[in-house]
Amino acid sequence: MKRVAVYPGSFDPITKGHEDLIHRSLEFVDQLIVAVAVNVAKQPLFSLEERVALIRQAVPDKRVEVQSFEGLLAEFAKKVGASVIIRGLRAVSDFEYEFQMALMNRNLAPKIETVFLVPAFDLTFVSSSLVREVARFGGDVSPLVDPGVQKALKRKFGK
Repeated sequence: MKRVAVYPGSFDPITKGHEDLIHRSLEFVDQLIVAVAVNVAKQPLFSLEERVALIRQAVPDKRVEVQSFEGLLAEFAKKVGASVIIRGLRAVSDFEYEFQMALMNRNLAPKIETVFLVPAFDLTFVSSSLVREVARFGGDVSPLVDPGVQKALKRKFGK
């Protein structure tokens, strides 16, 4: 039986940290669905369609599928037949929120496990919001994102 995992997030934009977790997830799942969340509470820099396209460009692996979703992650995971939810932890400060979310998802979908992954040491400081901030002021984000993402950020900020 094929093991399917869901890796959810806003990915605004996808970073090398996200890519690291995607590639490492593929070591223990057969298919990974990168689930781009529609979050009405956030004002993303990139549209949903742009975020999906940037992820597909940055991770051209046939075992990785990119889909958008709205609503409850647990319901989306059940719908796509996932048995695992992948979540990244960059710092201890991420843990409390992620722990609460994992318990709620377990309550909503008891057969789906949440697996926490820590990014590579040299990527633990990278976040989408930090990348956006550096790019907004013309800083070099090339070590932090795929070249296609870097170009998209330059277009957004007119640099």
